[in-house]
Amino acid sequence: MADLFDTEPQGTKEASAHRPLADRLRPQTLAEVIGQEKVLGPDGPLTTMLASGSLGSLIFWGPPGVGKTTIARLLAHETDLQFVQISAIFTGVPELRKVFEAAKIRRQNGQGTLLFVDEIHRFNKAQQDGFLPHMEDGTILLVGATTENPSFELNAAVLSRAQVLVLERLPLSDLERLAQRAEAELGKQLPLDGPAREVLLEMADGDGRALLNLVEQVAAWTPEGKLDPAALSARLSRRAAQYDKSGDAHYNLISALHKSVRGSDPDAALYWFARMLEGGEDPRYLARRITRMAVEDIGLADPQAQAICLQGWETYERLGSPEGELALAQAVAYLALAPKSNAAYVAYKAARADAKKTGSEPPPKHILNAPTGLMKDQGYGAGYAYDHDAEDAFSGQNYFPEAMTRREFYKPVERGFERDLKKRLDYFARLRAKRET
Repeated sequence: MADLFDTEPQGTKEASAHRPLADRLRPQTLAEVIGQEKVLGPDGPLTTMLASGSLGSLIFWGPPGVGKTTIARLLAHETDLQFVQISAIFTGVPELRKVFEAAKIRRQNGQGTLLFVDEIHRFNKAQQDGFLPHMEDGTILLVGATTENPSFELNAAVLSRAQVLVLERLPLSDLERLAQRAEAELGKQLPLDGPAREVLLEMADGDGRALLNLVEQVAAWTPEGKLDPAALSARLSRRAAQYDKSGDAHYNLISALHKSVRGSDPDAALYWFARMLEGGEDPRYLARRITRMAVEDIGLADPQAQAICLQGWETYERLGSPEGELALAQAVAYLALAPKSNAAYVAYKAARADAKKTGSEPPPKHILNAPTGLMKDQGYGAGYAYDHDAEDAFSGQNYFPEAMTRREFYKPVERGFERDLKKRLDYFARLRAKRET
């Protein structure tokens, strides 16, 4: 499985012609790997480990096709370890026992084992725990590969014994280098003009393996002249975007959408909204989340924002996709441009915190109803001032528990409709102070 590629010593073209291009371009040393400079560069962690002879267990975290398997294989070669590869998808407990037993025998014979576990996050917590004693006694050097966030998917015990290295999707410059290596191996140029070549690189979406598969397809064509972007797109389907509705991409993109709205950038907000839809996200999930944004980040600075979201949500329910998605997009643009305030959100959290601390304090008796004589004798309702009978319809009496000092949770900002609310709040504060004197 070759993820990142450069040149390798080749046999005859006849011997390699039947092999997939990705396999033929498999690098033979770490120096031949294209990309991942942060990990493999002169000051990268892997370079430092190898130079000091202190390679430890590792977790490679990154999207598909960026070199996880290839780098693991080459690490085993560089350190004279036996490379053993398993996939968490197809490996159960009996197979793991056999792998560990073989590694023990190998170790007794003076040979170490680099165990590469693809999709390691697919193992449950108990299965992950099974690696620990073999990591600790040196039976295996574990190199796990995952596309999911290790912080959420891997045991803390495994993470404490392994260093997490992030592998990034390949930029267009590295994909271009990879395409050039492929052309050299094939002995021919791709039949594409400049813009079409860029489109091909973009279709790979940062995945080196995907690019080589695309190159192999395009190289087999024999068109008259070079193809332009339209002709290329007609012949070749664009690769689906990497998006897992239950994985990191889901949470990363909704975070990007939320922060773009909060940052008052309608263009970025619409982009991330569109990215999620293109990835197959349920529009109802987006409708719920943008309504939450209206409540949390706009609040009473623009009370209409929440109504706009609910109207967009209802419109989507009536129209469905794709027509109803436009109503949600309009709501996203409105939220991004609306005045922002989290004053009510902050006040709510502060009130909840105080309620948790003082949850047993009773309300003051003067604001309690007294439906029975006994309750009236206990002072329930005594001294209550009916606000409509007071001057300005405001009595200024205390509504907090008697054991609590008055709190000020809600502090409206000087933006949007909250300017008016702040004036009202200040007005009642002045009246209250006047009534208390």
